[in-house]
Amino acid sequence: MHAFDVLGDPVRRRIMELLDEHEAAGNDGVAAGTICARMTAEFGITQPAVSRHLRVLRENGFARASVHGQQRLYSIDSPGLATAEAWLSRYRRFWTQRLDALDTELRRGATKTKQPGPPRSQQ
Repeated sequence: MHAFDVLGDPVRRRIMELLDEHEAAGNDGVAAGTICARMTAEFGITQPAVSRHLRVLRENGFARASVHGQQRLYSIDSPGLATAEAWLSRYRRFWTQRLDALDTELRRGATKTKQPGPPRSQQ
Protein backbone atom coordinates (compact mmCIF):
# COMPACT_ATOMS: atom_id res chain seq x y z
CA MET A 1 0.00 0.00 0.00
CA HIS A 2 1.37 3.43 -0.91
CA ALA A 3 2.08 5.85 1.93
CA PHE A 4 -0.62 8.23 0.75
CA ASP A 5 -3.17 5.43 0.58
CA VAL A 6 -2.40 4.80 4.24
CA LEU A 7 -2.60 8.48 5.18
CA GLY A 8 -5.59 9.12 2.95
CA ASP A 9 -7.93 7.67 5.55
CA PRO A 10 -9.09 10.22 8.16
CA VAL A 11 -9.15 7.64 10.95
CA ARG A 12 -5.54 6.67 10.33
CA ARG A 13 -4.48 10.32 10.12
CA ARG A 14 -6.22 10.95 13.45
CA ILE A 15 -4.49 7.95 15.01
CA MET A 16 -1.15 9.36 13.84
CA GLU A 17 -2.04 12.73 15.38
CA LEU A 18 -2.94 11.01 18.64
CA LEU A 19 0.37 9.12 18.66
CA ASP A 20 2.23 12.35 17.98
CA GLU A 21 0.40 14.20 20.77
CA HIS A 22 1.36 11.52 23.28
CA GLU A 23 4.98 11.37 22.13
CA ALA A 24 5.25 15.16 22.30
CA ALA A 25 4.03 14.92 25.91
CA GLY A 26 6.88 12.50 26.65
CA ASN A 27 4.86 9.30 26.79
CA ASP A 28 6.29 5.98 25.60
CA GLY A 29 3.22 5.23 23.53
CA VAL A 30 -0.55 5.07 23.53
CA ALA A 31 -2.43 2.04 24.79
CA ALA A 32 -4.53 0.28 22.19
CA GLY A 33 -7.57 0.68 24.45
CA THR A 34 -7.07 4.44 24.59
CA ILE A 35 -6.80 4.64 20.81
CA CYS A 36 -9.90 2.51 20.40
CA ALA A 37 -11.93 4.61 22.86
CA ARG A 38 -10.92 7.86 21.12
CA MET A 39 -11.63 6.59 17.60
CA THR A 40 -14.96 5.13 18.69
CA ALA A 41 -15.93 8.45 20.27
CA GLU A 42 -14.72 10.59 17.36
CA PHE A 43 -15.69 8.41 14.38
CA GLY A 44 -18.26 5.99 15.77
CA ILE A 45 -16.33 2.93 14.61
CA THR A 46 -15.98 -0.42 16.36
CA GLN A 47 -12.96 -1.93 18.11
CA PRO A 48 -12.34 -4.40 15.24
CA ALA A 49 -12.32 -1.49 12.78
CA VAL A 50 -9.79 0.41 14.90
CA SER A 51 -7.66 -2.75 15.10
CA ARG A 52 -7.66 -2.98 11.30
CA HIS A 53 -6.52 0.65 11.02
CA LEU A 54 -3.73 0.00 13.54
CA ARG A 55 -2.66 -3.09 11.58
CA VAL A 56 -2.47 -1.05 8.35
CA LEU A 57 -0.34 1.57 10.12
CA ARG A 58 1.97 -1.13 11.54
CA GLU A 59 2.31 -3.10 8.31
CA ASN A 60 3.18 0.02 6.33
CA GLY A 61 5.80 1.39 8.71
CA PHE A 62 3.84 4.25 10.26
CA ALA A 63 3.34 2.80 13.74
CA ARG A 64 4.96 0.19 15.92
CA ALA A 65 3.52 -1.74 18.82
CA SER A 66 5.26 -2.91 21.95
CA VAL A 67 3.90 -5.01 24.77
CA HIS A 68 4.12 -3.60 28.31
CA GLY A 69 2.52 -5.97 30.76
CA GLN A 70 -0.98 -6.56 29.49
CA GLN A 71 -1.02 -3.42 27.38
CA ARG A 72 -0.03 -2.97 23.78
CA LEU A 73 1.45 0.50 23.33
CA TYR A 74 1.56 2.17 19.92
CA SER A 75 4.05 4.81 18.86
CA ILE A 76 5.11 6.45 15.61
CA ASP A 77 7.51 4.55 13.39
CA SER A 78 9.49 6.50 10.84
CA PRO A 79 9.81 4.36 7.67
CA GLY A 80 6.30 5.15 6.42
CA LEU A 81 6.74 8.85 7.06
CA ALA A 82 10.13 8.78 5.34
CA THR A 83 8.50 7.22 2.27
CA ALA A 84 5.85 9.95 2.19
CA GLU A 85 8.48 12.66 2.66
CA ALA A 86 10.68 11.24 -0.11
CA TRP A 87 7.77 11.30 -2.54
CA LEU A 88 6.82 14.86 -1.55
CA SER A 89 10.40 16.13 -1.79
CA ARG A 90 10.17 15.98 -5.61
CA TYR A 91 7.51 18.68 -5.45
CA ARG A 92 8.99 20.83 -2.71
CA ARG A 93 10.21 23.37 -5.26
CA PHE A 94 6.61 24.32 -6.00
CA TRP A 95 5.93 25.61 -2.51
CA THR A 96 9.45 26.58 -1.39
CA GLN A 97 9.61 29.50 -3.85
CA ARG A 98 6.19 30.73 -2.77
CA LEU A 99 7.07 30.51 0.90
CA ASP A 100 10.32 32.38 0.28
CA ALA A 101 8.40 35.09 -1.58
CA LEU A 102 5.89 35.34 1.27
CA ASP A 103 8.74 35.66 3.77
CA THR A 104 10.25 38.48 1.70
CA GLU A 105 6.94 40.35 1.58
CA LEU A 106 6.38 39.92 5.30
CA ARG A 107 9.85 41.27 6.04
CA ARG A 108 9.24 44.26 3.76
CA GLY A 109 5.99 45.02 5.55
CA ALA A 110 7.65 44.76 8.95
CA THR A 111 10.40 47.21 8.02
CA LYS A 112 8.16 49.84 6.48
CA THR A 113 7.16 52.61 8.80
CA LYS A 114 3.57 53.58 8.71
CA GLN A 115 2.90 57.00 7.31
CA PRO A 116 0.53 58.97 9.48
CA GLY A 117 -2.78 59.43 7.77
CA PRO A 118 -4.66 62.70 7.46
CA PRO A 119 -6.27 63.81 10.71
CA ARG A 120 -9.92 62.96 11.12
CA SER A 121 -12.18 65.96 10.93
CA GLN A 122 -14.16 66.79 14.06
CA GLN A 123 -17.87 67.27 13.56
